Amino acid sequence: MHYDIAVLAGDGIGPEITDGAIAVLIKIGEVYGHTFDFHPYLMGGCAIDACGTPLPEETVKGCLASDSVLLGAVGGPKWDTLPGDKRPEKGLLGIRKALGLYSNIRPAKLWSALADASPLKRELVENGIEIIIVRELIGGIYFGERGRKTIDGEEAAWDTEQYSVHEIERIARIACELAMKRTKVLTSVDKANVLESSRLWRKTVHEYAAKHYPELTVNDVLVDNMAMQIVKNPAQFDVVVTSNIFGDILSDEAAQVTGSIGMLASSSLGDTTLGLYEPIHGSAPDIAGKDVANPIATILAAAMMLRDSFGLTEEYAAIERAVQAVLDKGFRTADILSEGTQKVSCSQMAELIVEAIS
Repeated sequence: MHYDIAVLAGDGIGPEITDGAIAVLIKIGEVYGHTFDFHPYLMGGCAIDACGTPLPEETVKGCLASDSVLLGAVGGPKWDTLPGDKRPEKGLLGIRKALGLYSNIRPAKLWSALADASPLKRELVENGIEIIIVRELIGGIYFGERGRKTIDGEEAAWDTEQYSVHEIERIARIACELAMKRTKVLTSVDKANVLESSRLWRKTVHEYAAKHYPELTVNDVLVDNMAMQIVKNPAQFDVVVTSNIFGDILSDEAAQVTGSIGMLASSSLGDTTLGLYEPIHGSAPDIAGKDVANPIATILAAAMMLRDSFGLTEEYAAIERAVQAVLDKGFRTADILSEGTQKVSCSQMAELIVEAIS
């Protein structure tokens, strides 16, 4: 099979980690008889520097014409002083919107070889952790009305959190389907004791699940309690559904609990198989170009692409096995290094994973 993949390497460590993922995909193609064509496009700070905009029209057209999209990371202090609509992150929000990607699935998995890398006590993680956070992606406060004006002689600003029933139902559907394939328990996170938008969120999730998935158990957790429970007893959660801003924050917390943010991938999908696959970490400009970043999250994002957009489940499993094999042998990048393990660079880690694919 032949697949066209748009590559948005982006800023900071983005080019390094996407190079690692591309090397793994090329190896998968050799072993399983597929061909992948990679088409690079600009987005983020690099696009601002080259084109004056974080999301050039050529990039949008290229992504829409591809079979799927692989993203590195965007942003950095170089562009922090730009107006909000000109900053690199605007490109990320824009491409999600342009592709109609309303769901972001972020598995936070503790790999057995990395149990000691978790900041939590061993008794809290020894039975394993795998929290799948389903985050609504193109609604809520990140896309609501915003503005600034002078009130009583001083500058004030506001951002609006807003959700419709339709927006909540479509993300609830994805979360419910995931939960039905696993434990049939879904945790919905909101702030219904304070926010009107959360009250609609809670009501809609329960009504939708009851109507379409009567076998499913839906539990509600307030977002502040959820933040506490993730570090107190993370193993109690399986599939979690929540809003854009809450999902953004909680998925990073869950990632750190599992050992390193450098290990976790994510997929963003809408109503088609054209998805956006990326690591959940940022561009890490302080280590960019030093060949010390962890490429595993991006490699696992490429694996998710094979499974979720192309239906290549065997190839997905081959990459996961290769990652597990390399970790079991004690190889580590700097972020997951521990006593008795061997430190390797970003490019070396990718090479080891490529060699482990058979």
